[in-house]
Amino acid sequence: MTEPDSRLAETRIVTERRGHVLLIELHRPDKRNAADFSMLQQLSAAYGELDSDPDLRVGLVHAAGDHFTAGLDLADIGPRITESGIDYVDADGINPWQVSGRSLSKPVVMAVQGICLTLGIELMLASDIVVAADSTRFGQLEVSRGILPFGGATLRFPRAVGWGNAMRWILTGDMFDAAEALRIGLVQEIVPEGSQLDRALELAERIAAQAPLAVQAALANARLAVRSGDAAAEAELQPALVRLASSDDARIGLEAFATRTTARFTGH
Repeated sequence: MTEPDSRLAETRIVTERRGHVLLIELHRPDKRNAADFSMLQQLSAAYGELDSDPDLRVGLVHAAGDHFTAGLDLADIGPRITESGIDYVDADGINPWQVSGRSLSKPVVMAVQGICLTLGIELMLASDIVVAADSTRFGQLEVSRGILPFGGATLRFPRAVGWGNAMRWILTGDMFDAAEALRIGLVQEIVPEGSQLDRALELAERIAAQAPLAVQAALANARLAVRSGDAAAEAELQPALVRLASSDDARIGLEAFATRTTARFTGH
């Protein structure tokens, strides 16, 4: 467990509930949303809130100002790296990069703009759907700073976009644009600058309108396949189906299908 940080009084993350969606805003625009220790702590706390509150079904991560993130604030983070690494997640929080601790059980949609560097890309890779403004520029720059990506890029980037595409950007530290990000599959949609949050919210609300237990089960099974292989995921398909079939949401879904009405799922 991390020790309380006096700078937590400084707002680095702003959350807003919009129905069943939790909007999570990186809020340090004067520093291009560079992540200091306080931001990492507050972001992990927001992910913990998303996961633990049954009324919340989807997270939407976005950023204030012109840029998504300039990456780590190395001046602040560097001195905090100990022999065991860096720890910023408290007992109720969840590592947003999903490389340690318990996993997030709910989907995350992201909206990015401006520059999106290093841990910003890794946050995208740990999320589920990404909408990018057409002017966004990306960079996995760690090798040019003398470190390696430690938020999951070495694991997820090759899986998401293919080995060669991932190594092209991880090993050179070069910048690339939104069109390239879409080509390789790093982002799912490109929209005109300024509309990325609205589009991401549309997608988040569309997900939130579905049966939450079913969404979480589908997400969990897909992640199980990635982390433990197809056989492990296949073995869980029928048990998961049985659990879902007895839920109130399954009944609601079948009734809506039969009556051609819109299902209003409860998450039970």
